Amino acid sequence: MQNQVLILDFGSQYTQLIARRVRELNIYSEIKPYNNPPKDVSQYQAVILSGSPYSVRAEDAPHPDLSRIKGKIPVLGICFGAQHLAHHYGGNVAPSATREYGRAHLSKSKPNEVFLKGIPEGSQVWMSHSDTIKQLPENADLLASTEDVEIAAYRINGEDTYGIQFHPEVYHTKEGSRFLQNFLVDIAGLRQDWTPDAFVENTVTELREKIGKEKVILGLSGGVDSSVAAMLLHKAIGNQLHCIFVNNGLLRKNEFQDVLQQYQGMGLNVKGVDASARFLTALKGEADPEKKRKIIGRAFIEVFDDEAHKVENAKWLAQGTIYPDRIESVSASGGPSATIKSHHNVGGLPDYMKLKVVEPLHLLFKDEVRRVGRSIGMPQSILGRHPFPGPGLGIRILGDITAEKVSLLQEVDAIFIEGLKKYGLYDKVWQAGAMLLPVNSVGVMGDERTYEKCVALRAVESTDGMTADWVNLPYEFLQNVSNAIINRVRGVNRVVYDISSKPPATIEWE
Repeated sequence: MQNQVLILDFGSQYTQLIARRVRELNIYSEIKPYNNPPKDVSQYQAVILSGSPYSVRAEDAPHPDLSRIKGKIPVLGICFGAQHLAHHYGGNVAPSATREYGRAHLSKSKPNEVFLKGIPEGSQVWMSHSDTIKQLPENADLLASTEDVEIAAYRINGEDTYGIQFHPEVYHTKEGSRFLQNFLVDIAGLRQDWTPDAFVENTVTELREKIGKEKVILGLSGGVDSSVAAMLLHKAIGNQLHCIFVNNGLLRKNEFQDVLQQYQGMGLNVKGVDASARFLTALKGEADPEKKRKIIGRAFIEVFDDEAHKVENAKWLAQGTIYPDRIESVSASGGPSATIKSHHNVGGLPDYMKLKVVEPLHLLFKDEVRRVGRSIGMPQSILGRHPFPGPGLGIRILGDITAEKVSLLQEVDAIFIEGLKKYGLYDKVWQAGAMLLPVNSVGVMGDERTYEKCVALRAVESTDGMTADWVNLPYEFLQNVSNAIINRVRGVNRVVYDISSKPPATIEWE
C-alpha cells in the first residue's frame, strides 16, 4: 500500500482518534511509536505528529529523529507535534500563563492558504495544552491565531510542513475533518480510496497468503467483533477455520444456545463448549477486577488449548481484537501511552500454547467493524448487537463471583435489554447493561423489611467506545424497568441509573 498516512505516537491517549478521523476520509492510516518508527518511510505520503502528555521542554520528552521525514514528506504536527517542530527548528516554546483548555475560535492570518481552504473565519477549535509556541520556527509563516493563542497554526516555507496548536481529531473542532482533508488530499495528494470493500479485499488476500493451507481456531463470543473476524476468515479459508463458542458462565441469559444456532445458520464451522463450571471455579473468591480479567483470560486460553489438541495440526489462533482494546491495554503500538485496563484477548499467548495469532480487525474501530460486516453481507441482528465485554458479567458483578450472582444479574439484564427493545430504544443506544453492586440496601415489601441487593443500569451513546455519554432514557421507561426488576427478580430491592460519562468514568464499572 503506497497511499497511506503514518501517525507517530508521542503518548497521547487519543492518538487513535487521529487515525479514526483520517479513515473517515477513506484514507488508510497507521500508528507507530515515535521511538520505533518504520525503517522504510517510502510507503507513506504524509506524516502526522501526535499530541503528548509531555512538555517539549522536559528532559525526558520524546525527541524523534525526523531527518528522513521533514522537508521530504508532508508533515502535520498537532499540539505537542507542532511544539516539537517549533522547539527543535528555531522557534521557542514556553509555559502558558494559564492552561489553555477547551473551545477557541480561529482568526486566519493567511486566508488564501490551502490548509485553511473552506475554513470559516471564527471557526471553533479545541485546545488542550499548558505550553504555548512563543516564536515560530525558522522560515515559517503564521497562518492563524485565537483569542488567547497567537500561534495557533503555521507553515514552514519551502516544504509541506505544518503545525497546529489545536486538535482536529476532537469533535469539538467543528472543521476538524476539513483541516485534515486539506492537508492530506490537497497538499499531500492522497487518494480517498480506502473503503470497507477495499479493506475486505485486502484482508482476505492477506489472510490467504499468511495462513495458506493451515488450520485456524477462533473463539466466538457472540459479539460483533469476533463474528466479523470469523466471517472474514471464513471468506478467506473456508472450513480451515474451526470456530469455538465458549460458554464461560458469564454470558447473558440464554445467549449460549441462541447464538450458537445463529452461527450454525451462517455456515460457520463452529463447536459449542460449555466451560462455565471451569470459569466459575477459577474465579471463586476473587474480587479484584484486574485479577478477575486475568483469570478469565487465562481460563479462556486454557479452554482453547484443550480444544486445539482436538483439531489436528491447528497452527493459528484468531481473535477479534480491535483498536480500542489495544489502546486501553497498552499504547496503540508500543508507545508511551498509559494503560487504562487490560483486555482478555490482548497480550499474546503463554509459551506452552504453540499457536500463532492472527487478528483481522486489530486496526479497526467498532464502527468500522460494523461497516465491514455490512460489506460482506452479515445479518443486522448480529451487526446491530450492543458491544459486550469479553469477560462478560464477570466485570459487571462487582466483587467476587458466584453462580447465584450470575443468575440474578442475568435476569436483571434480560429485563433491561428486552425493555429497551420493546420501547424502541435499543438501536438508539450504543451499549447497555446492568451491574450488580456489592451493596445491600434496606427496603420495604408489603409490611416486611428487606435487606437486598442494589443493581445499577447503564446505557451510553458512543462512536468507538473511547469516549461515551450517558443516554437520557425516558423516566417512564426507567420507572417501568425498575418496577419489573424489583417485582420479578428475587433478591433485588433497589435500582439506580448511572449518569457518568467517559471520561472520567469508563463504560464498564470494572
